[in-house]
Order: sequence, then structure tokens, then C-alpha cells
Amino acid sequence: MTRIAVVQKEKCNPIKCQDLCIKLCPINREEKNCIIKGISGKVEVDEKLCTGCGICSNRCPFDAIHIINLPEELKRDPIHRYGKNGFALYNLPIPIFGKVTGIVGVNGIGKSTAINILAGLLNPNLGKEKDADHKEIIEYFKGTEAQNYFENIIEKKIKVAYKPQQVDLIPKQTKGTVNELLTRVDEKNKMKEIAKELDISNILDRDISKISGGELQRVAIAATVLKKANVYFFDELTSFLDIKQRIKVGKFIKKLADEDTAVLVIEHDLIILDYMTDLVHMMYGKQGCYGIVSQPKVTRMGINVYLEGYLKEENVRFRPYKIKFDKKPPLETKKESLLSSWPSFDKKIGSFSLEAKEGEIYSSSVLGILGENGIGKTSFVKILAGEIKTNYAIKNFRVSYKPQYLEKSEEPVAIFLKDAIKKHNNQLILPLNIKPLLEKNLNDLSGGELQKVAIAKCLGTDAEIYLLDEPSAYLDVEQRLIISKIIRDFIELSGKSALIVDHDLMFIDYISEGLVVFSGIPAKKGLVNTPTTMQEGMNIFLKELEITFRRDIDSNRPRANKPGSQTDEKQKKENKLYYT
Repeated sequence: MTRIAVVQKEKCNPIKCQDLCIKLCPINREEKNCIIKGISGKVEVDEKLCTGCGICSNRCPFDAIHIINLPEELKRDPIHRYGKNGFALYNLPIPIFGKVTGIVGVNGIGKSTAINILAGLLNPNLGKEKDADHKEIIEYFKGTEAQNYFENIIEKKIKVAYKPQQVDLIPKQTKGTVNELLTRVDEKNKMKEIAKELDISNILDRDISKISGGELQRVAIAATVLKKANVYFFDELTSFLDIKQRIKVGKFIKKLADEDTAVLVIEHDLIILDYMTDLVHMMYGKQGCYGIVSQPKVTRMGINVYLEGYLKEENVRFRPYKIKFDKKPPLETKKESLLSSWPSFDKKIGSFSLEAKEGEIYSSSVLGILGENGIGKTSFVKILAGEIKTNYAIKNFRVSYKPQYLEKSEEPVAIFLKDAIKKHNNQLILPLNIKPLLEKNLNDLSGGELQKVAIAKCLGTDAEIYLLDEPSAYLDVEQRLIISKIIRDFIELSGKSALIVDHDLMFIDYISEGLVVFSGIPAKKGLVNTPTTMQEGMNIFLKELEITFRRDIDSNRPRANKPGSQTDEKQKKENKLYYT
């Protein structure tokens, strides 16, 4: 096997461990320099001398060293490596004209690196110390579709447009109104048309710094599409978008691909990825260490293989377990033990008015909350939590609340989670993989890490009712499904209850036993409907979206039907928009 050694410099702490790996290495004991301290003060591993004994990686107290045996089938050098003992990327996805191609994989596996190379934003180094020149790149990919792609890029026969992942940085990089930004990049003279399709016509006169995350996301998509390009890259399309917007954006992206245009998309929402793509590449490996891009598969088959965790053609099991969906009718909310309730009420919040119908909360149950952005979901949850002062907060019951927007601070994670660590180490800390974060401060965490810590804090607080606002944000597809299982198991075993706001329909489907569906006019008024069964609630919600759902015949995962298909028409005729 090909072997690489990865040292995660941010974790490496030679002072605290007193150079333990250097002392323990058997090759070092033979007076050879297999592991040394580099110029940065962090350790370095000589991959040619390393025998793969694993002593350094097993004994490192900070999990900073990884000695990895790569699959035998991986015969070529990495397409890119971030320095000595750095992250390595193998293979690339390739855009296909006339198709929307998706990329699915966990965070830290190299997805953004891959499309940055294809978009010309990162020069690959082929695993060497300096960037490769055009001749070396062409030689590396000789005889593959990638050779043709890079030749066309070099000869400027292909022009690319790229939407970055972090759209929240846009206000820091550009000034002015939305209209001014889009006018500057409009090479197609279609600004008004595309603004209408993406529902941003009403914010064209607003300052970039004054619009919401969901509006920023759609502005970034519009700015990308307004450029004349042959290949469009979109790094995470659905962040900050509600379900209605995700479906609309999915339809919009799908229409971009034609015989002269290719589209490549990174996305964690599997329902939307399935809905808008024709093909998918899976990316597997080890987070923060290396990533491998699989060959493309037809979307349905590719997602099912990803959930299975096994690539038959490559004979690689990249996950030790399958992600399973139960083949069963939607569960009805348990009504064995009434835990609490809220009365019907009206609440004015600035210019926004919220009306709620009465509802009940039962023990050992999870209620999903669905609705558009700006319809009052967060306000409702804050009212129940007592964060917004009214007479309608859940009284005489302890409530634990995880807000939508998470605050950072200098507080150490271990102190922040001390109660959860003490009481729920096996239920929360270990399965959420929080142990490696305990020595960090909250300020040092990524968005996904902070989300997991916030979920652990919420569930680790002693309460009867848990309120979680968008727990899937910043998490990759596997983390979302793992966390949904952790939450559901925690609620069932504890006999408590949870209300969960989220925009990932697969996440809500996986975790919920009943639904609270919101209706109304965004930013003006919202109506909190009475809790329903999954069947009733999804029927109400999907009717407004004008889509239907079915179970995949092999994986049992929920899939959106193609509009106008026989299954779609049949379910609409029977008024059974949600699979049974």
C-alpha cells in the first residue's frame, strides 16, 4: 500500500507531550531521523523512513499524527498536497457538459480544494514542493477526461464562474447596493430576469451589508450565473435558505446545464442534491488528512452507495456502518403522556405579528417545525423558551434552548460543557466526537464544531423540554444524520420532549414524529398551526411547494418526485404528497 504521514499542526503540542513521538519512534532509536522537530516547532515525519508501525499515532495525546495506508488501487501521486505531512487530495471530479454534477462527502475531505483547482483558484502541485506547470498537469491527466478539460482551460476555450462557500464574507469584500453589485458582474444583460427567478427583486435597492444570510446566498448565486461562462461551480448552495427557496434554487440550477454548459455543485442537503443533479462523485478518506474522489455515478445510485459506505468497483469500505432509513409509515406523535401545552395566542413583534393555535407536547416525542424564513419560527421557539417575554412561555417546566445563531467566547469547551461531560459523556460527548475539542476555546471552533458543542450543551442541561433552532446548520450530511439519531435516542430514553426547527427535509423526516407547520407572509405575519402527524403536516407543507415525495426502493431514503412524472401525478391525485 501507498503510505502517507499527516501531522495536523494545529493539534500538535510538543511542549505539553515533551516530544513523546520523537522518543517512541523505533526508527529514531536506530539513530535515523524519521520524526524530527521542524522549523515551526511542530513535528515532521519522513514518509520514506516510516515503516507504518503506528506507535506515534497511537500514543500521540493530541491525535495530531496520522499514519495512513492508502487503498492499493490508488497508484498515482496526489493532485495537490498542502506541504510536507499536509492534507492530500487524490483525483478530481470533472464537469460534464449538459449535466449537473454533484459532490458529496464529509467536511474536511477536500471538496472545496477540488473545485478551487478546477476553477483555477488554486494551482495544483502534484504532491511536490512547487506548483505544477501546464505541461506537468496535462501529462498527469494524460488519457483521461481531465486532460481535455485542462487543455481547454489553458487554451481559454473554457470560462468558469465560481460561487464560494462563505457568502457571509461578501459584505466585507464589496460595498454598495445589491443592484450595483449585480450590474457590475452582469455579462448577459439578464439581471432583472434572474433576480425575479431567485426572488431578490425586492432587495435590489438595499445595501449589501443590510441583507440576511439567505438573501446573500441568492445574490451570490445570481452574481455567479450572470457571468458568461461554460462551467459554473457552486460551493454549498443551500446554507441560510429555507426549504421553499432550496427547491426553487434547485430547479434554477438544473436549468443551467445544456450542451454548451456544465455545472458542478457541492451540497450537504441530500434531497436537494438528488433533486438537481444528474451525476455525483463521492469523496472519501479521512477528515483533515486526505480525500479521494470516486468515479461519477448516476445520482440515485451514487447517493445510495454513499449511504451504504462501500464502493464495490474500488473495493473500498470508507465507513464502518451503513446509514439506514426505516421502511415504515410515518410515526404518529405518541399521546401516552401529556407533558405540556401552549394556548392560542397573538404576539406583536415590531411590525411582525405572530398568531398561534393551541398545541400539546407529549413525553418521549420529537416535533419538527417547518416554514419559510421570516415566518416566525424562531420567535415562536423563543416565546416557548421565555427568551421573548410573554404570558405564553412554557411554565412549570424546565426548558433548554439552543439558539439559531451561536455565540463564541474565550471560554474553554471543557468548562462550557462540564455538566454534559459529567452526566452524559457516553450519550452525547463521545458520539458527537466532542472529546478532541475539549482543550479548545469556543472562539477556536469552526461552525460545525460549535454547532455540535451547542447541541451537547442544550441536551446536557437538565430539562423536560428541549428547543433546538436549526441544529443541522454547518454540518455535513453524515453529521446531520448522526446527530438526528443522537437527539432522537436521547429523547426516547429520557422520556423528555423536543421541538426542532430545521430546513433540511431529510433531517426533519429522520428525526420527527409529528410536525408544526407555519404559514403566513414572511416578515409580515405568521401562523403557528396545531401540531399534526407527519403525514398530515407534510401533505400541508408539500402542497405549497408543489412537490411530492416517495421512498427510494433500495435505501428507503426520502426522494422528491420529478414534477409531472407518473408517481408525482398519482400522489397529487390521491392527495398523498408524502410517501406512506
